[in-house]
Amino acid sequence: MSLLGNVRRKVAYAGRHYTPTWRYVFNFGSAMAWRREHPSIEGEAKRVLNELNGRGVAMTTADRLLGEASCFEELGRAIADLEGEWAERIAAERASANRHDASRKTFIHQLLGNHPRLDPASVYARFALQTPILRIANEYFEMYTRLRFYNVWHTLTTEGEARESQLWHFDREDHLILKLFVYFSDIDEGAGPFTYAPGTHPKGTIRRHPGSFLENGVVRARDEEMARVVPQRDWVRAIGPKGTILFADTRGYHKGGLARTRDRILYTCLFTSPTSQAPELFERGPQIELPADRAQAMALRRTGRAQ
Repeated sequence: MSLLGNVRRKVAYAGRHYTPTWRYVFNFGSAMAWRREHPSIEGEAKRVLNELNGRGVAMTTADRLLGEASCFEELGRAIADLEGEWAERIAAERASANRHDASRKTFIHQLLGNHPRLDPASVYARFALQTPILRIANEYFEMYTRLRFYNVWHTLTTEGEARESQLWHFDREDHLILKLFVYFSDIDEGAGPFTYAPGTHPKGTIRRHPGSFLENGVVRARDEEMARVVPQRDWVRAIGPKGTILFADTRGYHKGGLARTRDRILYTCLFTSPTSQAPELFERGPQIELPADRAQAMALRRTGRAQ
């Protein structure tokens, strides 16, 4: 790459990680449309948003946030069907969960495949596009967001040292990154709960980074290193029963999936800004029919389009 090209790349990267430039230059159209049209947010969704803004992580339940009209039960039935389809394969691969493989996380099985097909009619899409969830995502970003990914994760128990996403790290898809985790099994300490260092997200006040090392090109940190930045007593361990919903800005430091005594089953989805530079995570058909609802339609458009 030429010197000029390298400078341009660094300027663009810096701009995307400076909040006003990221929001009002790269994502101007989406941010302005949201400011003109966004409805008020209240009740449990507002409580979740406030906690998410302040700490980078917030927990609720399907009942409290979504109410009786939710498609939570429908999603649960779909996941039970997937578990039945995967049962023999998961049993066969349980012995290899401890094996390190640079090409994949052997302890997590993505039941919809590595690049799930985006189907707006599926319960996996419809769950993510429910009004309370979209309002939290859009209010957190202060723009109309894109739904970048959904899947069902089955995490297997392992016995070896923590590795890969079981170690502290932060994600890099965007300046802000909102992930949703919905529990379809009871998750306790033995099931490898998601663990978060509050305040390390871009909206937080903690700017120190733990002493770290590289693993497969990703910066990682161990517990003792993270504890020097955020005391262990302040870590959020997302323990909860089936039906728990966790929101997290994964630009903040987090880890999870170190299951020791029981498997972990959850649904997950991901929201980014419209102009995130991360590769496409869905498999898309040639044309997707967009819903009439503005927020849902914006969420389903291809990343890279700010309008």
